[in-house]
Formats: sequence, C-alpha cells, structure tokens
Amino acid sequence: MRLFRFRCFRFACALQMLLLRTLTLPTLTLPMLALAGGLAAAQTAGTRLRGTVERIDGTVLALRAADGREVRVVLAPGFSVGGVVAAKASDIAKGSFIGVGARPQPDGTLMAVQVVIFPEAMRGTGEGHRPWGVLPDATMTNATVAETVSRVDGANLVLSYPGGEQKVAITPEATILMAVPAAAEALKPGAQVAMTASRQADGNYGTSRVTVAMPGAKLPL
Repeated sequence: MRLFRFRCFRFACALQMLLLRTLTLPTLTLPMLALAGGLAAAQTAGTRLRGTVERIDGTVLALRAADGREVRVVLAPGFSVGGVVAAKASDIAKGSFIGVGARPQPDGTLMAVQVVIFPEAMRGTGEGHRPWGVLPDATMTNATVAETVSRVDGANLVLSYPGGEQKVAITPEATILMAVPAAAEALKPGAQVAMTASRQADGNYGTSRVTVAMPGAKLPL
C-alpha cells in the first residue's frame, strides 16, 4: 500500500506539471502544463516536451516532434509513468476531485474546456482556483465536486475548495480525461507522451516522469 501511494504521489506531481503553464520551443509543439505553488517550487526548472514515441533505445526515449524533428530523452533510474484515458461527463460524480481548465462567462460562471478526473490518492493536489496560462483569460480549478446536475448536452457542476467555490458548465465540446496508472510498456512507438525534462550537456533531455495518452485519449492541453 505504501508503494502504491508513493507511486500515485509521483504520478500526481507529473500530471499536475501538465496542468497550468504553456511553453513553446522551436523543436516541439509544447502546449503542456506546469505546476504552481509548492509543487512547482519542489521541481527544478525544465522544458515541457510533447511528442510521439518513435522508439526506445535502452533508457533513451526517442520522440518525434510536431515539426518532424527527433528529440532524445534519457529516462532516469526508477522513472514513473502515468496515463490518461478518455472519460465522459457521467463519470464525474459528486465528491470527485477534479481539475477544470475553463473560460469565464458573462454571468460569472465558468465554461469548461478540459476536465481531468483524479484518482482518490491525488485528492487535494494543487487544490484551489487560479489563472491557467494555456489559454487567454482562462482559469484552472482543482477542487471537489460539491454538486452535479446532469443535462442532455453535458452537466453543471459546483466545485468547492478551501476559501471558495466555482460554478462550471460542461458541454460536449469539453475534453474530459481520467488519470490512471500506467506501466513503462505503454511507452511504445506511436504513443503520445508529455513530460517536463531538463537539458543535458550533450544536447539531449532527461526526465524522471512521463505522462502517456492511453488508446482513445489525447494528452491534456
């Protein structure tokens, strides 16, 4: 159980590093996210990498960037892998802990762009409401679902966190994902992956955590 919780915590850090900031480099399309607050302070500065797995040479992951270039990433000993799978609005239950990237509406509510449903072991990670640098004027809210009302075309949620709450509308246009455990075997050719990596002296990158989109899902924005 302790090992499972430790792995979930490492995955929490990895996934949360995909949920708040956008950075673009000429060699990759990098609309990946970054962690704010304490988790961000605990991480060394790095580069957000996103691409398609070409191959694995031992502990080196070769990625194909959107512009066609190959990027090589050295996987640290004991590296962890976390996955995301496609989900539906009906998977969001009262009491769930979720992360919602959204745009504000004229009436003061939020319109969800992306929702990530976290496992119980990640409850409380990055909890709160803050700006989301991925989109202009967007916000990120990591909170507990206090109330949910299903509609034919989606759902209305009330998200509760220490010091406040937000009302969120989820439409069919919103991307809904669920965080799940994953194994190193998921890092196979064709897999879509994202990570925060540090540049090495030889020009390659290095990382200890990788997030992979499982079949039928796509990576978070």
